[in-house]
Amino acid sequence: MLRGWHNLGKYPIIEKAVERSQVTRDVQTLKESLGELPEPVVDPALIVVSGLPGTGKSHFCRRLAERLPVAILESDALRKVLFPSPSYSRQESSRLFEACHALIFELLGKGITVVLDATNLTERHREHLYHIADRLGVKLIMVRVEAPPELVRQRLEARVRGSNPEDRSDADWRVYQKMKSSVQRIRRNYFTLDTSRDITPVIDKILREVRR
Repeated sequence: MLRGWHNLGKYPIIEKAVERSQVTRDVQTLKESLGELPEPVVDPALIVVSGLPGTGKSHFCRRLAERLPVAILESDALRKVLFPSPSYSRQESSRLFEACHALIFELLGKGITVVLDATNLTERHREHLYHIADRLGVKLIMVRVEAPPELVRQRLEARVRGSNPEDRSDADWRVYQKMKSSVQRIRRNYFTLDTSRDITPVIDKILREVRR
């Protein structure tokens, strides 16, 4: 049996700077925003999506969810649940991801496969997710999403025009360029997915890995 939220007090994800009661409230708020959750399974997985803005992470997550019952935690959407007018400050991001990590731990503990849709560009941030999967003994699947810069630029320009109602991110080309220098190599095994091509074959491989 997976250990769930009731054991989180022993788990060093929640930083001392963030009040536990605040994290608990934030987790409940985020969970309510997810709507109906998929049915629990015996062997849930944690699927971590990594990639720069505009590479197609959310598109991949939606395509995956068409074939696999998952709870998608989209950081851009969840940020606006907690902060309707986000500042994208370090303190705001810290509070958001404290809650996201705790919610991931809770959902996995209940047998629900989770997809984290966020940039996840550095090992320092990904280490929290490695620890969650290792502690719970669930399968960790890392997915690096990429696309040619010119295509990304076109997508981000379309984002500024508001042409895609499903796009929850505020990141533009300037943000993409700024974040590009912070990309670090993923130290765990991972799938690479280029959204300028047909992503179905990679989704097939990920599904086989989840069900293996």
